[in-house]
Amino acid sequence: MASSRRSFLEHSVMTSAALAFGVVTESMLAGRTDNAYPEGAVIIDRNENPIGPCQAARDAIARITPQGGRYFPNLTDELIAIFARKEGLKAEYVAAFPGSSEPLHHSVMTFTSREKSFVTADPGYEAGMYAADRAGARVVKVPPTKDYAHDVRGMLEAAPDAGLFYICTPNNPTGTVTSLSDITYLVEHKPKGSIVLVDEAYVHFADTRSAIDLVKADLDVIVLRTFSKIYGMAGLRCGIALARPDLLEKVVQYGGWNAMPVTALAAAIASLKDEPLVAERKRINATIRAATFRWLDRHGYTYIPSQANFFLLDTKRPGKDVIERMAAENVFIGRVWPVMPNWVRITVGTQQDMERFQVAWDRVMASAAVGKVREGRKSSRLDLDGTVVPA
Repeated sequence: MASSRRSFLEHSVMTSAALAFGVVTESMLAGRTDNAYPEGAVIIDRNENPIGPCQAARDAIARITPQGGRYFPNLTDELIAIFARKEGLKAEYVAAFPGSSEPLHHSVMTFTSREKSFVTADPGYEAGMYAADRAGARVVKVPPTKDYAHDVRGMLEAAPDAGLFYICTPNNPTGTVTSLSDITYLVEHKPKGSIVLVDEAYVHFADTRSAIDLVKADLDVIVLRTFSKIYGMAGLRCGIALARPDLLEKVVQYGGWNAMPVTALAAAIASLKDEPLVAERKRINATIRAATFRWLDRHGYTYIPSQANFFLLDTKRPGKDVIERMAAENVFIGRVWPVMPNWVRITVGTQQDMERFQVAWDRVMASAAVGKVREGRKSSRLDLDGTVVPA
C-alpha cells in the first residue's frame, strides 16, 4: 500500500510538472493566434501536408467515430504492433503519443536539468529549446556545417555537460539532412549518461537513412516519428517514440499512460497498412519542390536546397516584412529564425499553391519597397557548401 501511494504521489507530481511545463507545437510556433485564414488563402506556413489523411484513414475515422465515447486501448496496442513489425523492432521499444511534441518535451524534462544542457542546431526547431529553458537547463545552440547539417563535433565540444543532444533530420527549418554516420559519431563520443534524440518528423520525404538501427543496437538514442507530415494527420495528433525499454519508461512516466484519441489511432493504423502511401507522397512532394526550385533558379532567387516538404528562401531584407506583404497577397508563408532574419520558411503545398506563391512572391520582391529590379538579374541558389552558385 505504501509503495502504491508513493507511486501515485510521484506520478501526481510529475503530471503537475508536465501541465505547468506546457507542450510547444509547430502550430504554436507558427505565430498565428487563430486558425482563421481569409477565403481562398494559400496556406504554406506550418509545414502541413495539404493532401490530408489518405482515403483509408478517412474511412477508418468514419467507422470509429460513433464509438468515440470509449477508450479502445487495444487500438494503441495494434498501432504499436504494426509499427514495430514494419521497422523490425520489438513492441516494447515503441510507445504511442498524441503527436511527437509530447515525447520531445518529456524527453527534455527527463534528461536535462540545471546541470545537464540541451544541445541543438541554430537554426533549429525551437520546441525543445523552450522545453529546456522552462526546465532550467542551459540551451546550447551550435551553428550548422557549411552544408547545413548538424555539426556533431561542434556540439560535442560546446557542451561537455550535455544531458540531451537534439538532432532534427531533415532539419527544421533548413530541410537538410544529417548523415547516419555523423549521428553515430555523436552517439559514440557523447558524455556518459547523455541521450541523443533524433527527430525524424520529415524523414519520409528525404533520401537518408533512419537512426532506428541505433535504437535496435540498444544505444542511448531516442527516435521520434510523427503522422503529422507525410501521412497528413497534423490535426489528428499521433506520434511515436522509439527507444530501449528502460529509456521509454522514463519518457512515458510524464504522461504516456493517457488514452490516445481513437480517431488518430484508427487513422494511423490504416495509414501504415496503405503500403504505397509513403512512396507516392514522397514523389508528389519531390516533384512540386523540384518544380518550385527550377522557378526560383530562373527568377534569380536564393534558397537552401531541401529534402523536406519546406525550404528556406532568402528575402534580401527583413523576412517579417515580406511575410506581411505576402499575407496581403493572401499567401501565408512561414516564420523567420533570429539567426537568419532575412530568410523565410516556405512549405511545399499543392502545385496550384506554389504557382500562386510564385505570382505573389514575384510581385512582392519586385515592389519598390523591396528595391529589387527584375531586368538583368542573375539566377542563383545557395549551394550546400554555403556559396552562391549561378543557375
